[in-house]
Amino acid sequence: MKLVAVSAGLSTPSSTRLLADRLAEAAQGELAGGGLDLETEVVELRELAVAVANNLVTGFPPPPLAAAIDSVTGAAGLIAVTPVFTASYSGLFKSFFDLIDPEALAGKPVLIAATGGTARHSLVLEHALRPLFSYLRAAVVPTAVYAASEDWGSGGDTYAEGLPGRIRRAGGELAALMAARPAEPAPEDDVTALERQLSDLRFD
Repeated sequence: MKLVAVSAGLSTPSSTRLLADRLAEAAQGELAGGGLDLETEVVELRELAVAVANNLVTGFPPPPLAAAIDSVTGAAGLIAVTPVFTASYSGLFKSFFDLIDPEALAGKPVLIAATGGTARHSLVLEHALRPLFSYLRAAVVPTAVYAASEDWGSGGDTYAEGLPGRIRRAGGELAALMAARPAEPAPEDDVTALERQLSDLRFD
């Protein structure tokens, strides 16, 4: 079982990448507790920015970008994390998902998350990210995670759950969806497909 986290952070180090790592660790811990092995991969869009722009113009992804798209579409679960720019997801984040076949994420468990400088941008999760992945017919987990600058190191209080608690809850929801989703059959190679077609022929 493979989990892919897409991070659209632009800086190094990046709070967006840090949040993606924490969410992946939470999901991995939940699945490990259930006896399931999980392979994780992080796709850093910052490293693919030029390739994404070229693909939008030419229609052809270079090998690193094609590999990243294959990882996202072939994963059992997806974590998508973006910084907030102008009250919405980043242009790089949207451009990357514009390159993915609209049918490729149908039914796939997805955890959405975002980072920003102030808590006032937290509604980006509901007015931008959730509609995007609902349009792609992904199975978006109920808990979305937003991390403002002041959330890091905060344990919450009596009235509000802190960032670590939201990460654990969202990771648990993603793990539950991934564990419940039936495994997709491996694609046939050319020889296997030919053998199946021959076996379907009737000679009577």
